[in-house]
Amino acid sequence: PTTAGTGSETTGVAIFDYEERNFKTGIAHKALRPTLGIIDPLNTSTMPQNVIAASGFDVLCHALESYTALPFDKRSPRSFQPSKRPSYQGSNPISDYWSLKALELTGKYFYRFFKDSGDEEARNNMLLAATFAGIGFGNAGVHLCHGMSYPVSGLAHKRLKYKPKDYPQNRPMVPHGISVILHAPSVFQFTAPSNPERHRLCASLLNAKNTSEIKDSDVGMLLADTLISLMKQFNIPNGLQELGYSDADIPDLVEGTLPQHRVIKLSPIPIGREELTKLFKMSMRYY
Repeated sequence: PTTAGTGSETTGVAIFDYEERNFKTGIAHKALRPTLGIIDPLNTSTMPQNVIAASGFDVLCHALESYTALPFDKRSPRSFQPSKRPSYQGSNPISDYWSLKALELTGKYFYRFFKDSGDEEARNNMLLAATFAGIGFGNAGVHLCHGMSYPVSGLAHKRLKYKPKDYPQNRPMVPHGISVILHAPSVFQFTAPSNPERHRLCASLLNAKNTSEIKDSDVGMLLADTLISLMKQFNIPNGLQELGYSDADIPDLVEGTLPQHRVIKLSPIPIGREELTKLFKMSMRYY
């Protein structure tokens, strides 16, 4: 890998732009999973600062989503034949380990790498975090942040004027990690009631204070506030409106998300058109 983000050196997934439908989507198959990946931090030593931020938030969301995904023993239908099971199984004890370690490393080293790409310890550990998160979500899967991100990126070429610094300027685009993190505060407020303790632990690993004192009913807001604070720290756009989207775009964003069954079916709380509409509305602006 040349960025500390996707974890593609570990997964059986390939992502592409489906231009006819104006959204990104993925192909998942066991045959796509690499047999060998070379993790060399020298390959990430020239990443521009905004690429560090966007790819690092992809790591963060991979870890958060896979750890909070629908548990593997609650998925249905469940084939007894391993060859017929999907690549994404839901959260499970193996993926939990990798996802939590990735989140721990991200909480410790992400901002250091962002401020100084010459910080070898931080650069090395963020690349490890990307790989660890890849192992975690490559088995458990991701859910709503990623599912909602695909139409945001896919529609950008036709609807937006947003051209982020440190990326090609030939046409509008939204870096993947940005399109993912912009939904995270809304998504984790929504999913927190499914398992408050998991969401509490995630907030703690991202350096939230006094997490043990927070009531279960407030854990979603705790994690959302922690993520919003990180977005400010890394100069991430303040919601979808800052990219150029408006409430008028929400129906198309919802339509682009609904077919993403590979990921949205792993939401720990069932999701439909009404819930997605509310989540996109919440993601328009945070502060």
